[in-house]
Amino acid sequence: MQQLETLTRQARALANGEPVPGTPEAEVSRQLTICNGCRYCEGFCAVFPAMTRRLQFNTADVHYLANLCHNCGACLHACQYAPPHEFAINVPQAMAKVRLRTYTDYAWPASLGRLYERNGLTLSLATALGLGLFLMLTIALKGSLWQVAASDFYAIFPHNLLVSLFAPVFLFAVLALGLGVRRFWSEVSPGHDYAPLQVDSVRGAAAAEATHDVLRLKYLDGGHGEGCHNEDDAWTQKRRAFHHATFYGFMLCFAATSVATLYHYIFGWVAPYDLPSVPKVLGAIGGILLVLGTAGLWRLNLRRHPLHGDAAQKPMDRGFIALLFFTSLTGLGLWWVRGTPAMPTLLALHLGFVMALFLTLPYGKFAHGIFRSAALLKWAIEKRLPSKLKLGAD
Repeated sequence: MQQLETLTRQARALANGEPVPGTPEAEVSRQLTICNGCRYCEGFCAVFPAMTRRLQFNTADVHYLANLCHNCGACLHACQYAPPHEFAINVPQAMAKVRLRTYTDYAWPASLGRLYERNGLTLSLATALGLGLFLMLTIALKGSLWQVAASDFYAIFPHNLLVSLFAPVFLFAVLALGLGVRRFWSEVSPGHDYAPLQVDSVRGAAAAEATHDVLRLKYLDGGHGEGCHNEDDAWTQKRRAFHHATFYGFMLCFAATSVATLYHYIFGWVAPYDLPSVPKVLGAIGGILLVLGTAGLWRLNLRRHPLHGDAAQKPMDRGFIALLFFTSLTGLGLWWVRGTPAMPTLLALHLGFVMALFLTLPYGKFAHGIFRSAALLKWAIEKRLPSKLKLGAD
């Protein structure tokens, strides 16, 4: 009888779009209901003013607010109801658990959503090294693993072969991420609550603000400009700085690859490129920023306060950080060993890390940046629209 009642409550919650009892969404809803009565943290970040526009929190609201959270830790350390208080309010940790569920639930194809829970450090490195070893064996079969001292990568792996291997995987990653965030946006979009003309009238300004907030990592300032909490409860700007280095390093490396593609197909200028060419400059600066940023994030991840975030997600976080670090490190290393017998081996390793990064991109920590950007866009739109709350006689 008790089991039947539980199933009935779960079915009723699903039908009404409410969090199912006992799920991470239900825990976030419980905590935010208490936060809504306190509102001490209202000025800390976008989560709390967005929270105050609601009296109840359905599943879509919880998913939206969880991805709006940047896990700076300020609200946890300011909260009078944080553990060991009986209310046990820990918004950053509760939000982190929901974020993983959003990545899983909105993944495309849906059958691969569980990869988020298995995409850890060991799997990431094993995939990269396995692919690298396969490429080394391919070179060895040609009898050139140690004999070739070529300065041209395409003398080892033909350009068309690399394109045929990497382009489909990269395009699939883009497609999977795009469809995943589209499903997320269709659930949380402000268009459900407002007339289309209302949303359209503010969309341009909101998109500009959201882009600004993404590029500045605005909400990693702790709500007061002093940064996030570290392991000893002190403020630090390191998390924001290392995220900036990682983000802009990745974007510069992507820009380097894009420019090189234009060089190859439009101008007929074939790699390798030397300084001061644009691909080399962008790639070198981006690679250095990526190495510094990911090394810093790795150290902070190991030392972060145990009440911050979800411990179950640390393997996924570290796997993504490790892939970015070794991709950039081996990429920079190729610059130094070009023309030496070590170049073919290091090239195989580098391509293995790049392929593993592409393969895990739709089902790893990279997704959080895409979902968070969508949540920031929703907040930028929502705060420009009239509140739907009906209080008292109103």
